[in-house]
Amino acid sequence: MAAHRDYFSRKVHSLLGVIPIGLFLIVHLSVNYYIVDGVESFNKAAKFMENLPYLYFLEVTIIALPMIFHGVYGVYYAFLGSINSNRYSYARNWLYLFQRFTGVFLVIFIAWHVWETRLAKLRGVEVNAEMMQNIVDNPLMLIFYIVGILSATFHFANGLWSFSITWGITQSPRSQRLMSYVSGVVFLALSFVGIRSILTFAGIL
Repeated sequence: MAAHRDYFSRKVHSLLGVIPIGLFLIVHLSVNYYIVDGVESFNKAAKFMENLPYLYFLEVTIIALPMIFHGVYGVYYAFLGSINSNRYSYARNWLYLFQRFTGVFLVIFIAWHVWETRLAKLRGVEVNAEMMQNIVDNPLMLIFYIVGILSATFHFANGLWSFSITWGITQSPRSQRLMSYVSGVVFLALSFVGIRSILTFAGIL
């Protein structure tokens, strides 16, 4: 019974990492990328997101709750899991280790990011480009955000590989190898969008 429950939890954990959390990551980075076209462009995009109907309901049910489950179960699994030395290659084991490390780090980073940005409205701070510019004006915070972005894009991209296996999409070694390339492209593309955006906020680009 416990094994069945653990199997089901892992399936749900894997699914939530892609839908809706992964999709939200793509949308979030895409909105941030509007800063490349200027402050006004970003503020318009941010304002559009703020005015979505049923925003708070969507944030709680589609983003917050899935993310809490994924994060809590992920940390639990990270400290109980073992290196797959008998199942995967040396390189894949390193990716598995990084997946666990970035997962734990992201729990801290996302909590801080939500406090600094999304919950800033509760402290009377307007959510706009100036707010992000003030945050990353501190070099240490800029480094923190860069590491956070790279952790998020790696965790999602590498998670796609394990998701495809967990849900029976890639069964053969060839299909898994092909998925590795897809995951790599996803990581590079999202990292470019995220890093360029944050460096633009910081006034470096």
